[in-house]
Amino acid sequence: MEDKIEKILSELRPYFQADNGDITLVEITKDLKVKVRLHGACKDCSMKTMTLKAGVEETIRRSFPEIHSVITVD
Repeated sequence: MEDKIEKILSELRPYFQADNGDITLVEITKDLKVKVRLHGACKDCSMKTMTLKAGVEETIRRSFPEIHSVITVD
């Protein structure tokens, strides 16, 4: 699962980089939450919650519907 989620994030990464940011996988918890770290301009963006829920979480859940959520960590 981790490798496939890394692949999904690598496919999304150009969109983050286009806004001078980036995203990395931190961990997948036992209760199936995906923890990510946002970098650069994305870290403090006012739209980061929307990006995570409507973009990253939706994309991951298409392949892994059992994932409960995607959350950021600092």
